[in-house]
Amino acid sequence: MPAPPLSTRVQLVQGDITRQPVAAIVNAANSSLLGGGEVDGAIHRAGGPKILEECRFLRARKYPSGLPPGQAVATTGGNLPAAFVIQTAGPVWHGGNQHEAEELAQCYQSCLKIATAREFESVAFPGISTGIYGYPKPAAAALVVREVRQWLAAHAWPQTVTFVVFDEESQRLYERKLKP
Repeated sequence: MPAPPLSTRVQLVQGDITRQPVAAIVNAANSSLLGGGEVDGAIHRAGGPKILEECRFLRARKYPSGLPPGQAVATTGGNLPAAFVIQTAGPVWHGGNQHEAEELAQCYQSCLKIATAREFESVAFPGISTGIYGYPKPAAAALVVREVRQWLAAHAWPQTVTFVVFDEESQRLYERKLKP
């Protein structure tokens, strides 16, 4: 199936990622994969125990030391409108000199690789690492918009990517970065 034009493949929504009607949402998970606060906690609460059950299995069988930053793995969406959750562990901000940008870019690439391999029609991303992990929102927005655009220019899947932001500040940042 040919991909639609790039200009129609990226969307921006201010709202709750757990309510997005997409094939997969991305969870800004911690490396333990066992739930946490902010987006991670909201996804686990809304999705129900099936997500945690799969995360525990993955942790025991595949990631006994935790999911490394930049990596991603798919689980069920449980009770969410999205059938799948792509779990990714973002980097903690340490001033920008400890490969945080590379790890954040790798988060998006890893998630998009899963979405492409599974031919997910649509994926929704939160602001990975921009909450308690402290990644500066302006730098993150510039990096992730660039990464997603590059991916979509080279791949037919996913058909659409939605950035789901929580606040007005993030909405303005993404609007500026998404302008042609």
